[in-house]
Amino acid sequence: MVDGQHGELMSIKNSPDFFISFEGKVALVTGSSHGIGEAIALSLTKNNCKVMFNGRNKKKLEKIKRNLGPNVDYVIGDVTDPNECKSIIKRIKNVWGRLDYLVCNVGGGTSVPPLSERVVDWQHMFELNFFSTTNIVKESLPLLEKSHGAIVCISSIAGVENIGAPIPYFAAKSALNAFVKGMAEPLANKSIRINAIAPGNITFPGSVWEKKMKKDEKFVQDFLEKHVSMKRLGSPSEISPMVLFLLSDYASFITGSIIIIDGGQTKRV
Repeated sequence: MVDGQHGELMSIKNSPDFFISFEGKVALVTGSSHGIGEAIALSLTKNNCKVMFNGRNKKKLEKIKRNLGPNVDYVIGDVTDPNECKSIIKRIKNVWGRLDYLVCNVGGGTSVPPLSERVVDWQHMFELNFFSTTNIVKESLPLLEKSHGAIVCISSIAGVENIGAPIPYFAAKSALNAFVKGMAEPLANKSIRINAIAPGNITFPGSVWEKKMKKDEKFVQDFLEKHVSMKRLGSPSEISPMVLFLLSDYASFITGSIIIIDGGQTKRV
């Protein structure tokens, strides 16, 4: 098993305490029924934020709402569809009447080997990893402008440099990073900040890396030894504190930034 130097990686539910009071604030976290999105949403609730969970797994979202109480609600919706984004924002208006924070977490997917990509492969990767963000950002702007809000997009180190990821994914995440940088000034004119986090290899139940570990643990360990300075996988609990910081007033002078959290995999010159 791949461990950190302080023992086994923490699970999503046992993330460390990181407290910034978001009392009276409302956040939407897309793709928050599992993985990194769930960890971010749970961290926000622990810090007194009202959170709208989002995803397509109604059973899982209903369970989250039952367990967490009145400061949590959920909305079923696919953010790759502009019309469903309108419904998501309408739901937030009806439930809480405001939106302070938007976390764009939807992304991922697999693609085909280089030079065998079809048009549908490119379209799918951009819908999942680029338009899923631009769609919901567009619909959120009126509420975020009223609240002088903040946006954090979950990108990837695959959009920072060529690490061997599928090319459509590489291109879509690169476009997302460009969107964050390009939108910083026009959104600042509306008193909205936007930043992105580019995680490296993160593992959680059901993740690609969990499956790889089960299939060939030695391959994963060799990969980490060769490519990652800290020689281990990361966990969602190591992403969520940075999201909370970037949303908070502590980050009031940060916008248009891409924050890398990858254990030293990308080696910038």
